Amino acid sequence: MPKNSNLKSILIIGSGPIVIGQACEFDYSGTQALRSLREDGIETILINSNPATIMTDPSMADHVYLLPLTTKSIVQILKEHPQIDAVLPTMGGQTALNLCIEADEKGIWEDFGVEIIGVDIDAINITEDREQFRELMLKIGIPMAPQATATSYLKGKEIAQEFGFPLVIRASFTLGGAGASFVYKEEDFDELLTRGLEISPIHEVMIDKALIGWKEYEFELLRDANDNVVIICSIENMDPMGIHTGDSITVAPAMTLSDRTYQKMRDMAIHMMRSIGDFAGGCNVQFAVSPDENEDIIAIEINPRVSRSSALASKATGYPIAKIAAKLAIGYHLDELDNQITKSTSALFEPTLDYVIVKIPRWNFDKFEGSDRTLGLQMKSVGEVMGIGRSFQEALHKATQSLEIKRNGLGADGKGYKNYDQIISKLTYASWDRVFVIYDAIQMGIPLSRIHEITKIDMWFLKQYEELYLLEKEISTFKIDTIQKDLLLEAKQKGYGDRQIAHMLGCLESQVYNKREELGINRVYKLVDTCAAEFKAQTPYYYSTFESDVETTNGKRFAENESVVSDKKKIIVLGSGPNRIGQGIEFDYCCVHGVLAASECGYETIMINCNPETVSTDFDTADKLYFEPVFWEHIYDIIKHEKPEGVIVQLGGQTALKLAEKLDRYGIKIIGTTFQSLDLAEDRGSFSNILKENNIPYPEFDVATTAEEALAVADKLNFPILVRPSYVLGGQGMKIVINKNELEEHVVDLLRSIPNNKLLLDHYLDGAIEAEADAICDGENVYIIGIMEHIEPCGIHSGDSNATLPPFNLGEFVMQQIKDHTKKIALALNTVGLINIQFAIKDDIVYIIEANPRASRTVPFISKAYGEPYVNYATKVMLGEKKVTDFNFNPQLKGYAIKQPVFSFNKFHNVNKKLGPEMKSTGESILFIESLKDDEFYNLYSRRKMYLSK
Repeated sequence: MPKNSNLKSILIIGSGPIVIGQACEFDYSGTQALRSLREDGIETILINSNPATIMTDPSMADHVYLLPLTTKSIVQILKEHPQIDAVLPTMGGQTALNLCIEADEKGIWEDFGVEIIGVDIDAINITEDREQFRELMLKIGIPMAPQATATSYLKGKEIAQEFGFPLVIRASFTLGGAGASFVYKEEDFDELLTRGLEISPIHEVMIDKALIGWKEYEFELLRDANDNVVIICSIENMDPMGIHTGDSITVAPAMTLSDRTYQKMRDMAIHMMRSIGDFAGGCNVQFAVSPDENEDIIAIEINPRVSRSSALASKATGYPIAKIAAKLAIGYHLDELDNQITKSTSALFEPTLDYVIVKIPRWNFDKFEGSDRTLGLQMKSVGEVMGIGRSFQEALHKATQSLEIKRNGLGADGKGYKNYDQIISKLTYASWDRVFVIYDAIQMGIPLSRIHEITKIDMWFLKQYEELYLLEKEISTFKIDTIQKDLLLEAKQKGYGDRQIAHMLGCLESQVYNKREELGINRVYKLVDTCAAEFKAQTPYYYSTFESDVETTNGKRFAENESVVSDKKKIIVLGSGPNRIGQGIEFDYCCVHGVLAASECGYETIMINCNPETVSTDFDTADKLYFEPVFWEHIYDIIKHEKPEGVIVQLGGQTALKLAEKLDRYGIKIIGTTFQSLDLAEDRGSFSNILKENNIPYPEFDVATTAEEALAVADKLNFPILVRPSYVLGGQGMKIVINKNELEEHVVDLLRSIPNNKLLLDHYLDGAIEAEADAICDGENVYIIGIMEHIEPCGIHSGDSNATLPPFNLGEFVMQQIKDHTKKIALALNTVGLINIQFAIKDDIVYIIEANPRASRTVPFISKAYGEPYVNYATKVMLGEKKVTDFNFNPQLKGYAIKQPVFSFNKFHNVNKKLGPEMKSTGESILFIESLKDDEFYNLYSRRKMYLSK
């Protein structure tokens, strides 16, 4: 039993909808905490308004409240559950901490006799109030940058006068660096100071002397009630100070620190954690180090909670920080807990890595028209990827291959920048693609010393880049039939993809693959084991690498492969890669449920994904986890190694779906709906033939591949016309145009950014109502799991619309058409599994906009609203284990559930906030109302046309 036997019922606060600065890493930590507490027989009560996450699944907590994160909701829950003993606020990011503080200030915890565990309020206040934090650090002898607090405009001006420029302004009590900025020149100061004071909830800013060019490090710590402290992971930012850690490329373990400085920093981190309060749990500490021989250390900040980096550190080391932090919060000591990986040693140990991990953020600037794309103190990324390799170079390549931005890795793909001024500008004003531009700069011949002078990136990293470029140069002097084994092996060990090597050798990717096979250069898989193989690990969590053969005493040569293939039936689930707008956490939810359902059907489950923030990449979600890019070469090698019964692609969004054609071509079985059906739905011409055959109406449309063709189509269709590329997600590149000039401009633009794409031109049904349906089909029977009506008119992307379940004003006649069309289309496409269909309703006629025979963004929402595990059912149908008629569907919903999109526009000043056919929301929340007379519904309905744009 836990050491504190008084704790029998605990409230956990989640992090709410996903916004930039607080994403699904808190879904991961919250899920781990819930599982950890339930292991100890503790009743768990969860409040979180996000329907798209695993955390809010009915199976995760004893009681799940999908309510707004307000003190009013907290009081409601505490009244319903007077048995709650404690609240754990450290798993839900800044949102949960802020709510906990507000409830504390209002005396709510005291009124209901609820104890705060995992942190203490004083610790939060000390770390958030920058003045208090500074005083404490100086008292305990920890150096800080010169800084001062301003609570007024006048005070801020005085401080700036004293410090001189450049300066940093940071707003207190904000998330993801909101309100933070660099001020290089005096003339910019007034506006940025005012903005910081406005954004801070307590109207306070801290003004620091800028440490431009210093190196930045993070440590993840855990402490128990016995004052044992362990450092789980050291993380080095490749980008120097001045770029938010959430937007920095980070590397673990730290690469360029001397051992002396590392030990000093370690002691300082432990000293800082002990000084801020007497609590048991997780903590994240950030430091700056001067880039000279002295390696002076300055403390930046400390967060007394599980942080954004904790998910990354957990995946990097295999040490489940949130799970252990939850145990420590209920009184366990580190030496009483098992190491979750070895099961034979205690949790009171510091992981040792015999591999390198590289995290690269994933941005979505294309969704924020007019946004400032340079990186700075305010976080702008929407997701991240992580690559694991035996060297920094291999991990860096794997991370770049995971990003899904049409790059095959660093260089060697013909997509680099060639313009000197453009390269210098992108290095000077840190651009989102700087990770690639450094390579282009070296390729152009710009000296490393100059790149270092501009970027202040440590010379060690730049030399690693240079080595890669020199290797590319050497390989390019060979042809496929003359390249030697050792050179090809070196390229693979440094992470180059077959596609890149083919580019260097001037041949096909398949030829490089065959040459590797012939020379015996094959991937081997290694365990992420937390202890550099000193103890036997029990967890099946793997990454790939290439090794030179070792010769045994009997003359046998081999490279050791730690992934042992069992003789069980296996299913591979392809994950959804990095979060981005249009493909977020809801697909991770679907993948996790797919894995669990396949497991229930007796299969060994294998997950392939590269997103460190999510539950799907937790080491104990699937039977085996391959932490690899969702990139053809990596997937194909795993399939050849594991020989599964088939691969599930319809749960991982567009990422997994895009690989269906390759899988089909290579004769690998796709579980559920076949590639032919998936392709049929995407190919507008063939799809409309199906609609015609079934007498189902659709807006007039045509297809164009050039601007000239598009203009000819416009003569037939009449404006307004909706233009969209095929095979994209989240409405990328979609726009409504109202005349020929706009049409030509947009088509030229689209074909430049997405070459060789087929463009679909539809007559836009102005003023139509939009609705959508999700269904499960087994090839013969169809069950509609939910029909939703959008509150906004047709033309706003479904992901950006407020949508009600069930519909609120579609008559019987329209509803019957929706049901009939859904069933006909699902069967005509030979759907096996899930399908989502979008409709436009005008003059009581239901037109089909599109059909996607895969898991959609709304499936988790409908599952939560009706309290039924639809992905579980759909997976069992895909596997052929069940028919739709085998399930006893029993949806439970009083009143209506509304899916409300949440936007992160506040991260981008001067950005166009208008909504249209291209999706812009970063997350969603669920709102339950009893009737349409509810004020909240009325407000949404009255504002439905406010942001509509073409």
